[in-house]
Amino acid sequence: MKKLVIILVLIVSVLACKNETKPEVNLEEQNRAKSYDVNDGYITMRGEFVYYADAAVFQTSNDIYGVVIDENMHLLNETAKPFKTADTDGVMVTARVKKIKKPEGEEGWPFSLEIKEILKVEATKKSNKDVIKLSN
Repeated sequence: MKKLVIILVLIVSVLACKNETKPEVNLEEQNRAKSYDVNDGYITMRGEFVYYADAAVFQTSNDIYGVVIDENMHLLNETAKPFKTADTDGVMVTARVKKIKKPEGEEGWPFSLEIKEILKVEATKKSNKDVIKLSN
């Protein structure tokens, strides 16, 4: 009888362990888990994104790029709005982009970026020393 009780307890405890739930994975972890095709022509870049009126700029620590104004750029701008205090503020962005060489004879930066996928958007850390404000 004692052996039967021990076996029942073991069976119940083993069956109870199989019903564990997995924790939810957030969007950032899902994007990180994706396997990217190396030959898809896109690169992952991190930098400061600024959009104002009809111009968009993406600045990394080494270079500055114009941004193609399309649906993905407007989606990025909408995603970035909560992190801005003024329309001209920049936000830190990690995105998958397509790098496009500037056509001959056209004005602008040597390369433009076409945003293909937004991976992460966060507020830019600025100090008061970085901001110049003009007043009357």
